[in-house]
Amino acid sequence: MIRPEISADYEEIRTVNYFAFGNRTNEANLIEAIRRSDLFIPELSLVAVEEEEIVGHILISQIFIETNGGEIRTLGLAPMAVKPGYQGMGIGSALVKEGLQICRNLGYSHVFVLGHPEFYPKFGFLPSQSNFEIECPYPVQDPYFMAIELKADSLKGIKGKVKYPPSFESVS
Repeated sequence: MIRPEISADYEEIRTVNYFAFGNRTNEANLIEAIRRSDLFIPELSLVAVEEEEIVGHILISQIFIETNGGEIRTLGLAPMAVKPGYQGMGIGSALVKEGLQICRNLGYSHVFVLGHPEFYPKFGFLPSQSNFEIECPYPVQDPYFMAIELKADSLKGIKGKVKYPPSFESVS
């Protein structure tokens, strides 16, 4: 079952991210920082629950595209985690699909992700710089930084660089 997080889930979400990202707290700290910011969208922080245990989490929050004409609001998918032992069972895919559907339902036009190029394209993500002329602010190869248009041609004519809020600096 996938549902929006509630405050009682926070500690379990922290634990899922800690173990999913190799026993480090960076991603869990990022989630907490985003929750405290005005860029947090409660409907887009989702948990996957199996037998009353949280086994996965996804967070999609507001970020920006810096262009010559100013900033454009968009969304960033980060982080997405599945508890070890539950990985490879389709939980991450279900979280991404549900998250993107909620983004569509809320009227958002596009989402960016810095992630595995063999995982995210199956949901429609494409390398951002080569397909949309929108750069990643971090030194990564094009296939790892991707975007999806939730509305057709919504990135057409936009050229720039994604700008993540300061809370993302804690993740290295």
